[in-house]
Amino acid sequence: MKKEIGFIFDLDGVIVDTAKYHYLAWRNLANSLGFDFTEEQNELLKGVSRVKSLEILLNLGKVELSEEEKQAYLLQKNTEYLGYVNKMTDEEILPGINELLNYLDAKGIKYALGSASKNAPLILKKVGLIERFAAIVDGNDVSKAKPDPEVFLIGAKKLHMKPENCIVVEDAIAGVEAANAAKMISIGIGDAELLSEATYILKDTKGFTVDFLKNLIN
Repeated sequence: MKKEIGFIFDLDGVIVDTAKYHYLAWRNLANSLGFDFTEEQNELLKGVSRVKSLEILLNLGKVELSEEEKQAYLLQKNTEYLGYVNKMTDEEILPGINELLNYLDAKGIKYALGSASKNAPLILKKVGLIERFAAIVDGNDVSKAKPDPEVFLIGAKKLHMKPENCIVVEDAIAGVEAANAAKMISIGIGDAELLSEATYILKDTKGFTVDFLKNLIN
């Protein structure tokens, strides 16, 4: 008997690319405080909480703010970011992902979302995918950030799967480390050097070919 498997997907950089919207919102915030913020510097914020991201940004600009001002800027940043998110459509689903989900549906393989973002359900709704996921784990369900495996262990539980029967798709090193800590198979999307700890590495989401999936599942 073939063992039942499940997939758990990270959201940003795997299903859609919302990193560009985070960048625009942070850059505008930096500009309003009188300094610039480059795409290169934005790499420092990958997989980092909103509060910590603001701290990094302020350090870069050598700006000091009161606690009250920080809260106001965090709200401003999130409001701007949500403005971008609310305009999202299914055209923003990354290449190969629809085909991958179609393949999993055809095989009766269940999949969940495992994301630190509290906006994950809204984003999935905007791109028309929310109905397709058997379970969603977002920032509201999780108290420990990746590389802690909590998000993926909750995902496995919601799929009614053993962790070792789950396959995680991630684009960040902290996510790959979290999947490995959960004893799951990890597929890293992106830079092979950076994601060297992943079980499998694909350059981008187009790498989800039928052949790759067949080999993976069998």
